Amino acid sequence: MVVNNNTWIADNGDGTYTNPILFTDYSDPDVCRVGDDYFMVASSFCNAPGLPVLHSNDLVNWKMISYAIEKIPGEQFDKPLHGHGVWAPAIRYHEGEFIIFFPMPDEGIYVVKTKDPWGKWDEPTCLFSGKGWIDPCPFWDDDGKAYMVSAFAKSRIGFKSVLNLCEITPDCLHMVDEGKHIFDGNIENQETIEGPKMYKRNGYYYIFAPSGGVKQGWQTVLRSKNIWGPYEHRNVLMQKDTVVNGPHQGAWVNTQTGEDWFIHFQDVYAAGRIIHLQPMKWVNDWPVIGEFKEGEESGKPVMTWKKPNVGETYPICSPEGQDEFDGESLGLQWQWNANPKAGWYHMDTESQQLILHAVKKDADTITNVPNLLLQKWFMPECHAVTKLNLSEMKTGDTAGMISMGVSFGAIAVTKTENGFVLKRISGEQEFANEAATAVDESVAIKQLSADTKEIWFTNTVKKVPSTSMNSDGPYTFPIPAEDISLGFSLDGERFEDIMTYPAKAGRWVGVKHGVFCYHEENGEAGKVGVEYFHYV
Repeated sequence: MVVNNNTWIADNGDGTYTNPILFTDYSDPDVCRVGDDYFMVASSFCNAPGLPVLHSNDLVNWKMISYAIEKIPGEQFDKPLHGHGVWAPAIRYHEGEFIIFFPMPDEGIYVVKTKDPWGKWDEPTCLFSGKGWIDPCPFWDDDGKAYMVSAFAKSRIGFKSVLNLCEITPDCLHMVDEGKHIFDGNIENQETIEGPKMYKRNGYYYIFAPSGGVKQGWQTVLRSKNIWGPYEHRNVLMQKDTVVNGPHQGAWVNTQTGEDWFIHFQDVYAAGRIIHLQPMKWVNDWPVIGEFKEGEESGKPVMTWKKPNVGETYPICSPEGQDEFDGESLGLQWQWNANPKAGWYHMDTESQQLILHAVKKDADTITNVPNLLLQKWFMPECHAVTKLNLSEMKTGDTAGMISMGVSFGAIAVTKTENGFVLKRISGEQEFANEAATAVDESVAIKQLSADTKEIWFTNTVKKVPSTSMNSDGPYTFPIPAEDISLGFSLDGERFEDIMTYPAKAGRWVGVKHGVFCYHEENGEAGKVGVEYFHYV
């Protein structure tokens, strides 16, 4: 692994790779292969566009290629609902179509399809309407019948650790029935079993599913000769003596050369749920994942390993982080804090800027402003710089840079009748009954001249020594710690840090950072130009 061109590179360039393959919060990944192409999807919660789709030719080097949904179904997502929205998806390729199942824990289970994953996806359809059904995965059997395996969210339905199987129509548009519970982890020492993925091999039905919880759990595999069970089970991947806690839910995928691999996430707190790739072997019709000794039923995560054999070598790459805003559309790294609306922005191809329009602020806290434009962390440490052009801001407009997690901070300028006021905004979100609340503390730092035309903002993420341990399960390990600093410059050369605070992850998500512009008065609103977003 190296940090190259200000991004994370897992490919070592010598035929090996080092985990994580993506130091990015692509939570709850699932993967499928079609020919020489691998496609990954991940959760996106209340951010839109949603359901990021990534592509790789070798399982190590990945690029974002599209989003499967432009907006989250439901008008309620016109405002941020942190921790709600699009949870763990599954992607499959069936009869010429790519099909994604995704759950919304308060609304139901949805299906979205396309024949071209680089292009536009169809509008999602609701397969099941109701609360508490999560983590759906479709499966088509040899006789043409189709099924869906899924789990349950205790916060919505009152119980968890149970897997359900039901029959659906092969086109994935209707449920034949609500099926039955096929595995109860509460009585099988597999508490919090969830995220099931179903496969078939050598006459056995297999369900891969994590158990034991996100921070301290392991990978469980169920198998049966009958799709309805009963299922026997084994723990096939555990943390053991490694630094990879979890390791949590993911996907089995085989290469075109016959190798087997497993992709999963590791929760690293503020940075979110980052992606690992593990070798996998079949022993007596049971999978064993990671590194293991002969006779062991469970492996342990590897850090550096030989790359998958996919028949040839492909270029090293990674998802984009930087943006010059010199195209006709936003880069795929960007998501809004809620469903976007027309008029929030436009791309000025002449000046090569992103123009953010000052949207009227009606939120009680900056974390609930819908038109925050955010992106994920792409590496464990970073220094992001953005340049804003202020010449078209109006009195009452505020524009700046934000870092958003449970602890949040922003640095901004507000246009007043007397010029500009530089200020910092900070606070901490609290979650109760699945709702987020926060109180902003806004402090004026200094008055800036009315002639100020441009300003630079910085966001620095720096790893610091851990001060606490996680000992809530079978393992004890240090909790990763980072400090976040926000600063500014009036000339692009001399920068001053304004605030520093400890990073804390958001609701099921890692910390995001980005830019914003809103209006807080009744008069005419203006706009701000964003020239670039760089990592230096």
